[in-house]
Amino acid sequence: MSIYSPSIEKLIENFEKLPSIGHKTATRLAFYMLNCSDESAKEFIDAIESARKNLKYCSICFNISDTDPCMICANPKRDKSIICVVEDVKDIIAMEKTHEYKGVYHVLHGSISPMNGIGPDDIKIKELLTRLQTGEVKEVILATNPRVEGEATAMYLSKLIKPLGIKVTRIARGIPIGGDLEYTDEITLLQALEGRMEI
Repeated sequence: MSIYSPSIEKLIENFEKLPSIGHKTATRLAFYMLNCSDESAKEFIDAIESARKNLKYCSICFNISDTDPCMICANPKRDKSIICVVEDVKDIIAMEKTHEYKGVYHVLHGSISPMNGIGPDDIKIKELLTRLQTGEVKEVILATNPRVEGEATAMYLSKLIKPLGIKVTRIARGIPIGGDLEYTDEITLLQALEGRMEI
């Protein structure tokens, strides 16, 4: 039997549905929301409703944005001849934090995973191939995650894109800065060796 009233329990249960939120954190969030001012609670609710109502997919790259096209695709300073292919919108945020990449993106919204019933037609591969028909794109950077599904997706895309005469590259993988060799697994070490560069 719960020690909380049904209303509090329901609030906790809903916070627990969020990714990486356990029962303790959900309880803290629930009581935070109950103890904040009416104005703060309304502002939070309004922000969620506004995001759900106003956000849409960019018709070019499938990023989530308030505008179509998104700010990156609409930016004339971005190099449209380079497309970085990522699995998820969050990956764009990670790439943008480097402040170095000046090209544009394409969000697949997943990766090929036969075990989970996700095939090439279930992610935005056809849309990527359509973008490549313009002749404007010179390089496609495959920045899928270094898991089995991400690797399979990168290999599949490479086989489709190379015959088009477009340069296909894969982001380097290996040992992170600050990492120790003795604690690094064999696959990561092998990838680091294969991705070595002349200095």
